[in-house]
Amino acid sequence: MIVPGATHIERLFREVAGLDLDKSDLARVRAFVDGIVYDMLVSAVARARANGRDIVQPQDLPVGKGLQERIHEFRGYRVAVELEPLLRSLERLPPLELDYAVEVEEFLPELIGGLTVALARTFTVIEPDLRNPRTEHWERAERLFRLIL
Repeated sequence: MIVPGATHIERLFREVAGLDLDKSDLARVRAFVDGIVYDMLVSAVARARANGRDIVQPQDLPVGKGLQERIHEFRGYRVAVELEPLLRSLERLPPLELDYAVEVEEFLPELIGGLTVALARTFTVIEPDLRNPRTEHWERAERLFRLIL
């Protein structure tokens, strides 16, 4: 699988956590982040409905303090400037029961960037001296994210 922007993603992981990714890792990053974003959007739909709205607003997204900090951190990396247009062009909003406000669509590149930074940092928590994530590291990272998101 060819991952658009692979060089930028590799550079972000190197800058954030000192990790070297291979081609299979790049596909995993994309699949992992897409899955988390989808889950967050499903939660956002439920929150919008619970608040009597028929459109998902940014405040409906379940973005906690830690993820907010990672989004802010993402903005500070030089590679973020190069990645953001790519993330914007690759946005694949899954069709759900409600429409999304324009502000939600505009926020997605930063959300994806923040999740990518959080993922990279997760590997350093799992194994501080890790250089090249293996399957077991990916599985642990996913289990950790699923516990809290």
